[in-house]
Amino acid sequence: MRLGRDSGAQRRADGFGHAPDGERPRVAVVGAGIGGLTLAGAMAARGVPYVVYEQTRELAEVGAGVQLSPNAIRPLLRLGLGPALREHAVRIEAMEVRGWNGRPIARTPLGAECERMFAAPYLTIHRAHLHDALLSLVDRERLRLGERLRSAEALPEEGGVRLAFDDGSVRTADVVVGADGIHSTVRETLNTDAPVFSGLGIYRGLVPVTALPPAARERLVRLWLGPGGHFVCYPVASGAYLSYAATVPLASGTPPRESWSRPGDAEALRGVFGAWSGLVADVVAAVDATHLWALYDRPPLRAWSTDRITLLGDAAHPMLPFMAQGANQAIEDAMDLAACLTGAGAEEMPARLARYEAMRIPRTAEIQRGSRGNAGILHLADGPAQRRRDAQMAVHAALRDRTALYAHETGRSVVPAAEPVAAG
Repeated sequence: MRLGRDSGAQRRADGFGHAPDGERPRVAVVGAGIGGLTLAGAMAARGVPYVVYEQTRELAEVGAGVQLSPNAIRPLLRLGLGPALREHAVRIEAMEVRGWNGRPIARTPLGAECERMFAAPYLTIHRAHLHDALLSLVDRERLRLGERLRSAEALPEEGGVRLAFDDGSVRTADVVVGADGIHSTVRETLNTDAPVFSGLGIYRGLVPVTALPPAARERLVRLWLGPGGHFVCYPVASGAYLSYAATVPLASGTPPRESWSRPGDAEALRGVFGAWSGLVADVVAAVDATHLWALYDRPPLRAWSTDRITLLGDAAHPMLPFMAQGANQAIEDAMDLAACLTGAGAEEMPARLARYEAMRIPRTAEIQRGSRGNAGILHLADGPAQRRRDAQMAVHAALRDRTALYAHETGRSVVPAAEPVAAG
């Protein structure tokens, strides 16, 4: 039986399955990205009723890659995505950092050593393949497409949340989870801050490895650091494509809107990176079309939950991509939140959401700050500061230095045991 389906219970007009005797909350997930679908899949596996609302009418992912570290791979394997990852992902053997002129800076071994230390590999995957794998965990009857949320309003007297959509429809839920990205409508009900433009943008896209030298087939994550920019590339789609991300300063003036689908200028990309060493020049020479993603984040929140509303992923903690942890932290959020929701009655939800927030905020805030800090050190001009940075990177290149990130366990026993009741 698919756990997301009703089992003899009446289907209500608002689209939610009715849990027996009202024992379990109805959870509305707003957003069907990586975080929202991971949460839905984890809730389905745990028997927590849910519905996912997604504003787009057709699910699609921009052609780009994502790095998955062991802290996210372990929970994905627990959800049963091993076959999909084996089919589409690439097992990375090492991460290499070089200067723009090819000088070696640091090398972190991954491969078998990573699996030995952290019980999971380091993988790279096309975002569309990851998205499709997560979608396979979701009961399609509980996925509502073309549903753009306009507002979420807590109903104190009724103990739920009222959801209003652009088409005029209104629905209710016991719990609402905002997984709706950096421009989250759900977040607006909790906080009035705005995304902060970093001054940087990333050219992103894919190049077939058949258009590149043999070195492109190596199972490596490569980074090149240079004055005013840096370049990252790695294989995806079972090694058929190389995903690249080239970070550059954007012209001052009116900040561009954050968008994954904004077209970029391939000639401008070549103008910045065309003279860089080795594979960088080969990749940018082979680019036909590219996208330019303006980089935004937000300061860490001290709180992201109320009694009935909470956030995850970019809605909770949008971070610059300079620690390759955005998707990984969304997966961690989803697994911890699903664990907190498991077995909870509606009256328990305030305490469960407070527990989830307390677990996640310290970790994600630290990674947010680290990602923002990296933006300032990756683009140093050649000179003394650059040499000090390179020396520090070499010192901390050992895989054991990633333990705080990669060894973190999520989605396990996260709800404190009840206090014993004293005898009367």
